[in-house]
Amino acid sequence: MSNFTIPLHVSERVVQLGQRIRVARIRRGWSVVDLASKAGINRNTLTALELGKPGTAIGVCFTVLWALGLEKSLDAMADPDTDVHGKALEASRRPTRVGKPRKSGNDYDF
Repeated sequence: MSNFTIPLHVSERVVQLGQRIRVARIRRGWSVVDLASKAGINRNTLTALELGKPGTAIGVCFTVLWALGLEKSLDAMADPDTDVHGKALEASRRPTRVGKPRKSGNDYDF
């Protein structure tokens, strides 16, 4: 594993997501083994996800959410339509000059 350190805020969010997945599993009355089996993963991998271990693959997270029936909750994640900062940056790069105005009147003036 690399020496990469994730920011504290990100680490807290990963832990929070793991806790939410655990709550969803418990609400369904499923054991760790049940959910791991439904997701096609090892129970130790699911436990790592629920504990918020940052090295757990994102594909595992998405698969577990799918197994829980929560994959629609991913629809808003990183949605470009809600990226206010990105939209503002994109707009700031648009050219401000407009081409020469076209000749008005009859375009068929020979």
